[in-house]
Amino acid sequence: MSNPLLLSEFKTSFNTIPFEEIKLEHYMPAMKRGIELGKAEIASIKNNPLPANFENTFETLERCGKLLDTASSVFFNLNSAETNEEMQQLAQDLSPMLTAYSNDILMDDELFVRIKEAYKNSSESSLNTEQKMLRNKTFKSFVRNGANLKGEDKETLKTLNTKLSKLSLTFGENLLKASNAFEMWIEKEADLAGLPDGFKEACAMAAKAKGKENNWLITLEYPSYIPFMKYSENRELRKKTLFGFWITRISKR
Repeated sequence: MSNPLLLSEFKTSFNTIPFEEIKLEHYMPAMKRGIELGKAEIASIKNNPLPANFENTFETLERCGKLLDTASSVFFNLNSAETNEEMQQLAQDLSPMLTAYSNDILMDDELFVRIKEAYKNSSESSLNTEQKMLRNKTFKSFVRNGANLKGEDKETLKTLNTKLSKLSLTFGENLLKASNAFEMWIEKEADLAGLPDGFKEACAMAAKAKGKENNWLITLEYPSYIPFMKYSENRELRKKTLFGFWITRISKR
C-alpha cells in the first residue's frame, strides 16, 4: 500500500487527511522525504542569481516544506490526543531530527544573508498588510532563533533546542497520561443537577464501557470536562474536577 502522506494531494472529499489510511510506519519515510524536499527548496532560494526581494525570498520561503508540515502536523496532533507507546517512541526519534532540520534553516548563514537583503530591498510602502506581516515576522523569527549568533554560541543554541524539544515531548506525554488517569465517578443522580440530558447519557455510556452500571463517569477530556464545569450545579464536584484538571496533573508530572 502506498504512503498516503507522500501524496501531493489527498484523494479524499475536500482534500481532507485520510486518517484511516495512515499507519505508524508511514510517518518516518514521509518526514525524511519532506526534509529532503525542504532542503532542496531552501537551496533554490540561496542559489537564486537574481537580487533578493519579497517574492523570491520571503514568499518562496513561506511555501517551503509543505509535505513536512502536513506529515508532522498529523503525527504530533495524534500523538497529543490518541497516543500509544509505539507512537511515543517514534516521537522521540522524530523530534531531534525535526529540530536539527529547523536549526539548520534558522541558523543558515547563507540563507540569512539572502533574507537580510530581501528585507532591505522590500520597502513596506510597496507591500500590502499581509506581506508586511510575513516580511517582518520571518525576519524577526530568524533573528530570535539565533541567525546572528556565531561559532560556538550557535552550536550551543542548537544543542539546547534539541534538548528542549525532547523535554517538551516528555512533558506532553506525562501531562496526557496524568489527564487520562483522572476519573470522577458519580453514583447519585441528584449530583447531576443542571447537566443536559444528552451529556448525562454520554457519561452513563462512558461508565458502562468501564463495567459500571447506574453510574456516571466524568473525565478531564474536554467533551466531558467543559460541559460538566459549565452546567453542573454541584459546587463541590465542580471544585473536585477543577482541582483534578490543574492540581492533579501538576502533582503527577
